Amino acid sequence: MLEKMGRLGAKHHWPVMIFWIVVLIGTGVAATARHGDPKDQFAVPGTQSQQALDLLATSFPTASGAGATVVFQAKTGSLNDPAPKAAVTQSVANLKQIPGVSAVTSPYDVTPTAVTFDQGTPQVKTANLNITPSGNVGYSSVTFASPVTSPEQAKTWFDAVSLAAQPAVNAGLGVTFGGGVADQGNPAPAGISAYSSLIGIAAAIIILLLAMRSAVSMAVPIGVAVFSVGISGSLSKILEASFTVGSVGPILGDMIGLAVCIDYSLFIVTRYRQGLTDGLEPRDAVGRAIATSGSAVLFAGVAVCLALCGLFIVGIPYITQIGFMAAMYVVVSILAALTLVPAVLGALGPKINNGHILRREPQATEETLSGRWANLTSRRTGLIATISLVVLVILILPVKSLELGLPDDGNVDPALTQYQSFQLLNENFGPGQNGSLLLAIDLPEVTSATALPVLNAFGTLQKAVAAAPDVARVSLPIPNSIPSSADPKAVPTAAIMQVVPTVAPNSQQAADLVRNLRTNVIPNALKGTALNPDQVYVGGQTAINIDLTEALKAKLPIYILAVVATAFLLLMMVFRSIFVPATASIMNLLSIGAAYGVLIAVFQWGWGKSLIGLSSTLPIVPFVPVMMFAVLFGLSMDYEVFLISRIREDYNRSGEARESVRTGLSTVARVIVVAGLIMMSVFVSFVPNPDPQIKMIGFGLTIAVLIDVSIVRMMLVPASMQLFAKTNWWFPKWLDKVLPHINVD
Repeated sequence: MLEKMGRLGAKHHWPVMIFWIVVLIGTGVAATARHGDPKDQFAVPGTQSQQALDLLATSFPTASGAGATVVFQAKTGSLNDPAPKAAVTQSVANLKQIPGVSAVTSPYDVTPTAVTFDQGTPQVKTANLNITPSGNVGYSSVTFASPVTSPEQAKTWFDAVSLAAQPAVNAGLGVTFGGGVADQGNPAPAGISAYSSLIGIAAAIIILLLAMRSAVSMAVPIGVAVFSVGISGSLSKILEASFTVGSVGPILGDMIGLAVCIDYSLFIVTRYRQGLTDGLEPRDAVGRAIATSGSAVLFAGVAVCLALCGLFIVGIPYITQIGFMAAMYVVVSILAALTLVPAVLGALGPKINNGHILRREPQATEETLSGRWANLTSRRTGLIATISLVVLVILILPVKSLELGLPDDGNVDPALTQYQSFQLLNENFGPGQNGSLLLAIDLPEVTSATALPVLNAFGTLQKAVAAAPDVARVSLPIPNSIPSSADPKAVPTAAIMQVVPTVAPNSQQAADLVRNLRTNVIPNALKGTALNPDQVYVGGQTAINIDLTEALKAKLPIYILAVVATAFLLLMMVFRSIFVPATASIMNLLSIGAAYGVLIAVFQWGWGKSLIGLSSTLPIVPFVPVMMFAVLFGLSMDYEVFLISRIREDYNRSGEARESVRTGLSTVARVIVVAGLIMMSVFVSFVPNPDPQIKMIGFGLTIAVLIDVSIVRMMLVPASMQLFAKTNWWFPKWLDKVLPHINVD
């Protein structure tokens, strides 16, 4: 079927190419007319932090919008001095006038901290919590009535907040801005990372020119990849208008789409050129290339998509959506490789070899670098297997120190105002100020009979939480409604309380505090009171991060087992072997483990962090290991299929187990290395990105491909197959009859 499709595409090349051009233009126009923006919404279904968010959205809609923090610093004197106080007060008044703002606090606000009763008369204790005792630093919290819906809106709001604080700036005060509005509206300058895709393409062009020694042969994979990613990018914009897609999705899609489409096209073009060298007519060469390399492309691409779509097992919508988005890029790449590439080859015919550069005389396979390496692996099998295993184990060792967590404003570029704001709050109000917790309380029906017991329960809860280890202070409960002259029948249905820890949000102590509040402090304090402890939810961004991390830790082993089992089954169908799929699965796990180790050493330990533009160490973003596993396991299947299929092809012909390994490796090693270099060049081009998450993904995938190609595919796989010889191809006869056949030779 694939051979017929390839021949048909080569014969009717103009209609096929015109179709792809129309699709590119059509999706581009549609994306311009109807497009959305990525949105980072971390929902963790079934967790307390998600229940707190849901309660906040329904009972406190005006408090669940985007937020910003304005930090004022007196460079000399105090913010309480007349001139600075007047400037800050005017700035706060300006903030309240910004369209869309629902609430603003002032550094001079007096906050109720406790209620006591003196002979039945309530006495309210207050404190100035938004300003330091010395008066040198204070802050205002700005809450918008709705969340940010686009980068443009975030930029508009950030500019409005900055303009509103201008009186304080004019008075000589230091003014910095933090919070979600600042993070989204004032991102770090993209710099060279704005051209990541172009840099990746330029590097791929150089690699292909050196490898293929033909400008035309180079242009085919590059051109097809540009078409594929252009269409996928437009489709992602269209989908963003109707679905919530995280900002990492399109960027990861660009990475994977470029890399796999160039590689898939390269495999087909290489096989086509070999067919011409063997004396085939162009259409026959296209048919053979699609029937052989094309079938391997289809199988490998499906494996990548299965690994990416399998992310739904993790049960976190944000990660599932990113996986689906990346899989869409891969699907378009497969279609382009199997239909557009044959059409282009059909149009070019023998001209595929035009534009020669760096001419050299053809070498016998034995004399090439690939041939010499294959001979070395066959002669020094035990040594190479030992070296590769030792290196992998050493690289895996840091994994035992893995710490998961989301980066905060303390991990961004120190030149950014949000970093400066974060540090000022951290130094003057304690590390917990940047990661406060929120108690969202779903109240029982409040009547005249239950009002006093509910108030007593609130008091008990506040005292218990305030007495918990690592808690700095707890606010009084704020109900969502209270009786007033305007609405005397108003009845509160929910309340919130702010808990400010003494520990940093990404610390282990913060995670321990959240667990302690949920499992011990709150249930024990509310036992037998008017409040149900099961309806008091510990939320806030810190709790969301902790719940996300815990959910991934719980689901990651299940996901890995599911992907490995699926890959094992598919490889059995392809290679009719037990040993090959088993060793492939083990080696893939070793490869990803080693990549994790290097990632931890650089980002978590700080080894060589300045070399990749990292200003500080940070925990590993929880979804990065999952995404790395999905992408690398899929991509490593590509190299496994191309290598083992060529080895098996020679084994079926000659029956020589060890010789077939040497012959197969010498034939495809160069192509696999070139494909790996292209992957790495695309991934590494995203490392300069100032976003720590994108930087981490780009670096992690670069290292993962480097380890997989150089140590696993070029060393460990051929060495192990040499050692086990014919055992590689043992397969029970009954299983051979049961399992369907998939041919990728």
